[in-house]
Amino acid sequence: MLLAEIARTSREVAATAARTEKVAALARLFRDAEPEEAPVVITYLAGRLPQRRLGVGWRALAERPPPLTAPRLTVRDADAALTRVAAVSGVGADAERRRLMGALLAEATEEEQDFLVRLIGGELRQGALDAPPQAGGPPAVEGLAAAVGAAPDDVRRAVMLGGSLGAVARALLARGEAALGEFALRVGRPVLPMLARGAKNLDDALDRLGPCVIEEKLDGIRVQVHRDGDDVRIWTRTLDEITERLPEVRAAARELSVGRAVLDGEVIALDESGRPRAFQETAGRVGSLRGTLPLSPVFFDLLTVEGRDLLDLPIEERHAELARVAPEERQVRRLMAREPDSAETRRAAREFGEETLARGQEGLLLKALGTPYSAGRRGASWLKVKPVHTLDLVVLAAEWGHGRRTGSLSNLHLGARTADGSFAMLGKTFKGMTDAVLAWQTERLRELAVDDSGGVVTVRPELVVEVAFDGVQRSTRYPAGVTLRFARLVRYRPDKTPDQADSLDAVRALRTNE
Repeated sequence: MLLAEIARTSREVAATAARTEKVAALARLFRDAEPEEAPVVITYLAGRLPQRRLGVGWRALAERPPPLTAPRLTVRDADAALTRVAAVSGVGADAERRRLMGALLAEATEEEQDFLVRLIGGELRQGALDAPPQAGGPPAVEGLAAAVGAAPDDVRRAVMLGGSLGAVARALLARGEAALGEFALRVGRPVLPMLARGAKNLDDALDRLGPCVIEEKLDGIRVQVHRDGDDVRIWTRTLDEITERLPEVRAAARELSVGRAVLDGEVIALDESGRPRAFQETAGRVGSLRGTLPLSPVFFDLLTVEGRDLLDLPIEERHAELARVAPEERQVRRLMAREPDSAETRRAAREFGEETLARGQEGLLLKALGTPYSAGRRGASWLKVKPVHTLDLVVLAAEWGHGRRTGSLSNLHLGARTADGSFAMLGKTFKGMTDAVLAWQTERLRELAVDDSGGVVTVRPELVVEVAFDGVQRSTRYPAGVTLRFARLVRYRPDKTPDQADSLDAVRALRTNE
């Protein structure tokens, strides 16, 4: 497949708001793609690179050679060229990367050059893979289904269980609809985790869910643990394998009363009194191969046990199975709320929430009774409640500081995900940053810079930050029409990717001061 076909489809998808037209354009593209090209095609449509980081700055991307008049650059050749760029290191690396990028761009037409520059610069957001579940999910899923004549819901479930739209696309393009049967829940193959939406407060969550179970929301890192006999493997919420980093979690999994299982939970670092350590300590330990800080796993769901798929069972039945295989200290603390409208239940829920915060955890997670585990979805049946408003937003730019912060990138520009996959700026913050955070973010943001004009450094939208704020209010300053009141940085979220940041719709739902 020529790269020009992806560039053209990307332009078509970005140019229309009609979902049916997006799906039709994507279906045409998938019909022309070879199975082995599918993962790269999917990644490009998501606005990402399989190589993740190239080490290429915006200046190198600004130096374009004369374009070709007719396309000849294939997807495979472009991917191979970018792989060579990513592999460059050592003395003279910048010059060699510029040379390789120049050679690649010299093989591209003007449209392909524009596509590549926006792709590498993190500015390619056309909404092919970013869409909320309530809108039917990403149009690319429906486009793939149409290309092979499969039901969209079946493809969507395969993606959830297969962990990757690229892997599903490769199988479907190679073997057709029959390949859907390959994507079942299997021990050893991670699935996308179910996610929660935000609620304004505990009463709001109880009103929205009805009968539910209330769980502690731990201040740790989400993990998915797969056990097959003595073999234990561990993945993060973004499906990065971290098995070798967590020997204590592997040992704890082997102590469970089960031979084969997939468990959903969190790992958390505790101090001598049993209280959670700072999130940064847990994140640092999970991110290091040489970390020694002990971590404790706590499980809150069981997806399969001894070959039996539990995904479609009501949550209370999954909890009963979890209680059978895991000791109490390995289970999240929870409270059943079968009569959420009663004053007694509300009082017990508030007390449980106060106890949870007193234990150092970050809030509550409420889950509607009778609901299945919707892998890969941010469903309405799971709601999170925190004592202060927080959002996970994407850093779009940063401003050079003044006074004591001279020489540091300080004032962050914050963005929320929009329906088309781009990001809407909601405001700025320079609050909540320690000297260590300032030093780290200055170095990291300079690596991600795509423009440095004046006092503002525009960056590729790759870093997710958790931001606390006092409310959301109307604003004429920002195109989204809303802004955050008194925003301050809580922490960076290395366990989250930009497509997992909060949406603009979620922010507007919290709007105050009408």
